[in-house]
Amino acid sequence: MHKLQVEAAPQAATNLWTPANIVTLIRICLVPVFVVVLLSPWPQWFHLPDLAEHSKSLIAAAIFVLISCTDWLDGYLARSRGEVTDFGKFMDPLADKILVMAALLALIELGSLPSWVALIIVAREFIVSGVRMVAASKGTVISASWYGKFKTVFQMIAIVLFTIKDSYMMGTLVEAFSDVMWVISWIVMAIALLLTVVSMLDYISKARELIGLGPSKRAKRKQKAESPNGESVEEAQGSVEAADIERLAAQVVSHACERGITIGTAESLTGGMISAALTSVSGSSAVVRGGIASYATGVKTDVLDVPDSVIQEFGVVSTQVARHMAQGARKDLTCNVAVAVTGIAGPSGAEPGKPVGTVCFACASDAGITAQRKHFEGDRNQVRMQTTFEALRMIDAAVREQQQASI
Repeated sequence: MHKLQVEAAPQAATNLWTPANIVTLIRICLVPVFVVVLLSPWPQWFHLPDLAEHSKSLIAAAIFVLISCTDWLDGYLARSRGEVTDFGKFMDPLADKILVMAALLALIELGSLPSWVALIIVAREFIVSGVRMVAASKGTVISASWYGKFKTVFQMIAIVLFTIKDSYMMGTLVEAFSDVMWVISWIVMAIALLLTVVSMLDYISKARELIGLGPSKRAKRKQKAESPNGESVEEAQGSVEAADIERLAAQVVSHACERGITIGTAESLTGGMISAALTSVSGSSAVVRGGIASYATGVKTDVLDVPDSVIQEFGVVSTQVARHMAQGARKDLTCNVAVAVTGIAGPSGAEPGKPVGTVCFACASDAGITAQRKHFEGDRNQVRMQTTFEALRMIDAAVREQQQASI
C-alpha cells in the first residue's frame, strides 16, 4: 500500500563546543574581569599610580561594552552556522543576567547607584523566569516582546553611563543636577526601569491563563476575531490512516474531473502533503493546478500576499491568515477552488490560547470563502495527517457546492 512519508524535524545541534557556546562562556569568564577592573586598586598592583580613577572607570566601561557585544556575536554564530543548542539556549540568557547583576552590585558597592534599582531589576528577572518555567511545564513558549529587547539595551547603556560618571549620591541635589552626565545617566536608567516593569507586566499578561489569572485580553480578542459567527474551536480526535487520505483524494479528483473544476493548495504545517495526496491519483493533472508550500512567513507575505498587518494582529496561526492564503493561492494558481492550512504541528511552537494541534483552514471558491479552526490530538505526524484529511474534505465540499451553485 502506498504510504505518505513524513520527514523527521531537524534536530538541534548536539556538539557542546560550538563557536557560539565558546563565545558565551568567554562572556561569563570576562564578568569577573570587569568587576575587578572597576572595584580593585589594580593600578597600584601594577605600579601605575599616575592612572587616574576616571581612566580606570573608562577602561571598565570599555570592557563592559566588549562583553555586551559578544551577546550579539554568539547569537549570530549560532543562527548562521545552524548550531543552536540546548546548552546555548540555557547559558546565553544566564550570561546576560550574570553580567547585569554583577555590574549593578559593583555600582552599588561604589556608591554610584542606590540598591532599590537593583532590587527592581532582580525582582523582574525572578518573576519572568518563574512565569517561563510554568509556561514551559505546560508546553507553551512565551515569545519575548520588544519591551524586553529595549529594556536590555537601555539597561546596558545606563550601566555604562553610571560606570563612567562621578558619583554624587553623597552630595547635594544642586550639585547632582548641575552635572549633565548625572542627569543623562538617570534619565536612561529611568527609561530602563520603566521598560523593566512594563516587560514584566507584558509577560504576566500573556501568561494569565497559564498561571490561573484567567484568559488574557489578547487571547480573547484573537478568539473573538477568529470566530466572527460565535463558532467554537472544534476538537477533532479521530485517527487518520494513509489509506483514508488516498481514498478521499481519489474521490476529490473524481468529483473535480466530473465537474471540470480546478484545484490548488497553500500549505504551511503540512508542507505539501495535501498536494502530494492529490497528485498521487492517476489523472489528477487534469484538475490539480499545483500547490504552494508556504512554510515560512515570508512566503505567505511575498507569494500569497498575506498582509503583514494581519499577521501582526492575529498571528500566523489564524483563520484570517488562512483566508488570505486561500485567496492568494486561488489567484496565483488560477484555479476554481483553493484550500489553505496553517497551524502548530508540534512538539513545540504552542502559544497562549493556541496549543499544539491547533490548525486553521480556509477554502476559497467562486461561492466565497469558508474558514474554520480545529484542534487535533496526537504527535506531529498525526496532526499533519489529520490536517491533510480535513483539507481534502473541505475541497470536496467546495467542489460539490460550486457545481450545485452553477446549476
